[in-house]
Order: sequence, then structure tokens, then C-alpha cells
Amino acid sequence: MWTGRFKEEMDETLLRFSESLSFDRRLWRQDIDGSLAHAAALLGAGILSQTEYDAIVTGLEEIRREIEAERFVWRTELEDVHMNIERSLTERIGTAGAKLHTARSRNDQVALDLRMYCRQETAHLVSLLKKLQFSLIAFAKRHPTAILPGYTHLQRAQPVTLGHHLLAYVEMFERDIDRFQQAAERLNVLPLGSGALAGSTIVLDRELIARQLGFSALSRNSMDAVSDRDFVCDLVYTSALCGVHLSRLGEDVILWASSEFGFIRLSDAFTTGSSLMPQKKNPDAAELARGKTGRLLGNLAALLTMLKGLPLTYNRDLQEDKERLFDSVDTVAIILTVFSGMFDQAGWDEQRSAAAAADPLLVATDLADELVRRGVPFRQAHEIVGRLVGRAAALGVSLDELPPEEFKAAHSSFDGSEAALLNAHQSLARRVAVGAPAPKNVEAELVRWTSQLAGQV
Repeated sequence: MWTGRFKEEMDETLLRFSESLSFDRRLWRQDIDGSLAHAAALLGAGILSQTEYDAIVTGLEEIRREIEAERFVWRTELEDVHMNIERSLTERIGTAGAKLHTARSRNDQVALDLRMYCRQETAHLVSLLKKLQFSLIAFAKRHPTAILPGYTHLQRAQPVTLGHHLLAYVEMFERDIDRFQQAAERLNVLPLGSGALAGSTIVLDRELIARQLGFSALSRNSMDAVSDRDFVCDLVYTSALCGVHLSRLGEDVILWASSEFGFIRLSDAFTTGSSLMPQKKNPDAAELARGKTGRLLGNLAALLTMLKGLPLTYNRDLQEDKERLFDSVDTVAIILTVFSGMFDQAGWDEQRSAAAAADPLLVATDLADELVRRGVPFRQAHEIVGRLVGRAAALGVSLDELPPEEFKAAHSSFDGSEAALLNAHQSLARRVAVGAPAPKNVEAELVRWTSQLAGQV
């Protein structure tokens, strides 16, 4: 492709170093679709005759079918997906194929392909996120009365329902969906027509190309258009944050599956064993998700570092964006898919989790709230209940087993009936504020989310 300027073949080592075909050939669909739209604009500008345009369309569709059938011969010496398709087209149809690159650079060509790829993948990841949301909701609905301790500092804190706990992740994933969709809106700008950096003296109908490819806007500055990778950063960042949420969910699963907790029962299909210990059943899916999130964070750091010192406009450093992007997209997609299956086949030990949530200490705050209702300032109420907790520990009994006189001695407003407040189910039923885990609130949220996701999964 550079034979007019260069007289020597590229060094084999440099070819291996610089080629991107090994990873960018997954952009072949976008490259063909972009070339078809570009050809239509060349036809409209009078650069191509109808016969030449028809030959290009026929040739590109033939290449599409060969790639789909895995019969297309990829040639590493042509460096990338773009030159492989263009060279193959020219070899098939002759001069018309050589005209296709008129008023187009690989700089705006790859920017176009990447935007189309990111648009496609954001839609795919959104669909997988919705499926996981649905799986979490379905899991909660299979165990509508399940309660468990909520934790702060990994210490038992207050009781919550299983549905409320899982809906916290549904909310996180909804924010991820919003971020992916916002990223898709921002990236839907057509860069084709920007040339290498300064457009072309051959003016094409960019609006025509945008309509054919489904872009909602045209880039307004050719230098920015070919060098911009903000949209890749958006997708890699959102993937990284989504991975963090998945890792947190994975950590909960890992804890719940341990013998010490014993809350969740994972199916054999989504666990592994030990090469040495025959009794082991390991939550490897959750552990791998936790580990792979490190890759997602690393991809974001690598991408931002690669971009931070680049002058305008295109620099070959930008080739390094694709492996980071592809790996992030692939990693999030497989974690989402595995987690959906894992929850679809999981069970829950309601008795065990309820027993863990039955400790009266988890509702000690309810005693302080009761004192507040009786006119005691909260800080004083907090101290009074703290002394009661210490007294129960000293006597070796649970808080609800303290004799009535202990309560009366702690504060004059106690009448000895307060132990009845120390019940997890009753405590939950009283937590009726918007966003709180009262069972009727959680049930309503599950209904709302089920309705919202209906027809989307």
C-alpha cells in the first residue's frame, strides 16, 4: 500500500510488531458496512459509476459471506482488517475496488469501525445486564420470606430481607445500564469524512453516510474526529465499574457459600472441585469474577496512560486501544452470562440465614428508637442501650433474655416489655420508609422491577 514511496519491503520483525490483524479482524462487519456506506457517497459524488458501485457492493457482500463461513483467507502481511478487505475486493473486481479508498484514510476508517463496534457492544452488554437483573429478582422471588443479617465492617449489623440485599445490586446494575446507554449516545457521531486529519478536497455527502449507518450526528472537527478515543474510554470505564459491582456481588456469594455462613447453595454446574480434597465445592465463578475485575481496572489505566501524552492528531499508539477495549467487553460479557446462570440455578438456606439474623443485638437500635419516641435524645438513648448490651454480655445472656428489672434500671421509661421489640421480623415490618427493607416495600420493588424488565430480557 506504500509502494509509491517505499522501495524496500517491511522488515519481518517490524511487521510482527506492528500488525493488528490478529485482534482487529473482529471489526470486519463494521468495516464492510462502513465501506458500503462510503461507496454510496462516492456514487453520489460522481466518483464511482453505477456499474463500479454495483461491483463494489457485490464484492463486499461476497467477502462478508466468506468471512461468515470462515473461508476468507486473512493475510498478516497486509497488517490489519481494513487492508485485508480492501485488497481482497480489488483483486476480485479490479479498478473499482481501488477507487473505494478515495477521500478516506485508515484514520477515519478505523474511528468509524470502532464507534460502530462500541455501539453494538454497549447494546449487547445492556441486554446481559438486564438478564442478570432479572435473574437476581427471580432468585429473590423464589425466597420471599428469607431474611439475613446485613453487615457493616463485615460484622452483623441489622436484619434485612434477601430481596432487599439483592435489589441493592439491581440498582447498581441499573446505573451501569444508564452509563452504557449514555456512552452509546455520546459515541454515535460519524467521523468518516475526516480523512487523515484535514478532510478531503473531494466532498462527500456525510449526512447520507450517517443515515445509512445509523449515526445521529456528524463530527464537527476533523482533527478531533480521527484522534478521539473518549468513547473507548467511556466504554472501558463503564465496564470497569460494572466489573467492580460484579466483584462485590461475587464476594457476597463467596462469603455466603462458605461453611461459616452457609446461606447460599450453588449448583454443581457453577462450582468446581479440588484436585486433592474430594469434599471441596468451590465458588470459582465468583472468585474468577473478583479476579478478572483487576484486568478491567488495568485496561482502563493502560488506555488512559496511552492517551495522556498524544499530540494531535492520529498516532500509532492508538492501535493499543483495541486490545484493551476488546478484552474489557469480552470479560464483562462472560461474567454477566456466568452470574445469570449461577443465580438461576442457586438455592438459599432460609433457616440458616434467619438463625443468623435472629440475634437480638441486630435490632438493638430499635430499643434506642423506642426511647427516642419516649422523649429521650438519641445520643442518650444510644448510650443507655449500649449499657444494656454490656450488661447482657456480663451476665452471659442475649439482650432479649435480660430480666425486666435490668431494663427498668437502665431508664425510667422502660416498663419491662421492651424485650418484645427485639425480634428481627417485627423490626423489618416497622422499617417502612421509602427505600427501607420492610417486606411490603421489597415486594413492591420486586413487582416494579419485574414490570420494568418485562419484554426486555
